[in-house]
Amino acid sequence: MKGLMQASRPLTVSASRKGFSGCIRVPGDKSISHRSLMLAALAQGRTRVYGLLEGEDVLRTAEAMRALGATITREGTVWTIDGRGVGELTEPSDVVDMGNSGTAARLLSGILSSHGMNTFMTGDASLRSRPMRRVTDPLSENGASFLTRAGGRLPMAVHGTEKARPITYRLPVASAQVKSAILLAGLNAHGRTVVEEPVATRDHTENMLRHFGITVDVFAMDEGGCRIELTGPVSLTARDVTVPGDPSSSAFPLVAALLVPDSDLLIENVGLNPLRTGLFTSLREMGADLTIENERTEGGEPVGDLRVRSSRLRGVDVPASRAPSMIDEYPVLAVACAFAEGTSRLRGLHELRVKESDRLAATVALLEANGVKVEVKGDDMIVHGRQGALGGGRVQTHMDHRLAMSAIIFGLAADRPVQVDDTAFIETSFPGFVDLMNALGAGLGTGTST
Repeated sequence: MKGLMQASRPLTVSASRKGFSGCIRVPGDKSISHRSLMLAALAQGRTRVYGLLEGEDVLRTAEAMRALGATITREGTVWTIDGRGVGELTEPSDVVDMGNSGTAARLLSGILSSHGMNTFMTGDASLRSRPMRRVTDPLSENGASFLTRAGGRLPMAVHGTEKARPITYRLPVASAQVKSAILLAGLNAHGRTVVEEPVATRDHTENMLRHFGITVDVFAMDEGGCRIELTGPVSLTARDVTVPGDPSSSAFPLVAALLVPDSDLLIENVGLNPLRTGLFTSLREMGADLTIENERTEGGEPVGDLRVRSSRLRGVDVPASRAPSMIDEYPVLAVACAFAEGTSRLRGLHELRVKESDRLAATVALLEANGVKVEVKGDDMIVHGRQGALGGGRVQTHMDHRLAMSAIIFGLAADRPVQVDDTAFIETSFPGFVDLMNALGAGLGTGTST
């Protein structure tokens, strides 16, 4: 598998000399790509996946499902998966390495918990530092057992159960990963699996389970939130999947076009699941010239094209209730806030502390290093918009792809060059990001690379 071990790739980014214009597509949605490989491996029959994100995180998922017995091949841009069936995965002969992907590790834990075999899972230094107890604690209720390092961290041994019990679990915090892990465990459990979430989170797992022929019921709860239910064991039927463009990936060229003068950019084929579009709502509240064209439905997911033009932004107050719909986009939104007029308050960011890095602290450090006044009060980040020349700092990315891309976007709009300590990890989620931005005229690495 290409590019699994990469040397650091520092970069110095200077302001773009011209606006970004034209028509582009971003890579496939990472969340949907992970799920398409996992569910296809659990289905009976052959699934073809079109538009799969071929970043390192998703390639790790493909390798993991191969190790568990699925046959997965690639011809051109089409991936073909011959599934094993629910409950029919086979014990891997070696440790399963999930690289940098917390999503893949947590969702796979759910699948493995209801298969009667032993699996050993690890990841890179970043993933090994991130907590797994948020999934292992509820999954232990179905009869599986987990052995982890101190603090519930990888490497981890999963002892799955042949007689998985269905569980009812109320999420203590909004988390699509925990919800999905429990639902995936329920596919091979005898009885009704129930997840109650106080705030609705992204529902790609529910949508894709339905696409593969499974009944998933969703009920509104009187106190708010919803209850998701499915009855196992089930049999998934192989069906082709077309993966839309990742809205989280579209955020970076989108914000660049807003900040760099004279930009007029069309980003085609972007997923518009309403539980993923909080960033677009927030940017419109800031005065962004952002419209949606050619809306349609593909594979059970809403899709459209984003038209974005450079805009004069103003400060925004983003409610905590919006966090689940844009949790990965806060670093680049904070960049937009830094160039806006006035003060922005981004509320309820506790989940940023347990991402690839402590994203809240790292985003604050990114801004402060480049002349932005920023404060943290509890779980809120307060960004004071442009108050003089910006840029000139060095950003530590902590092996976090989204921080690296956010720092690059900051540099493209800044008054002084921005140094980014490492951009190699961008490939985990957005392969070809630098090339795409350069095709728009960004000039990254053309005489400015450190």
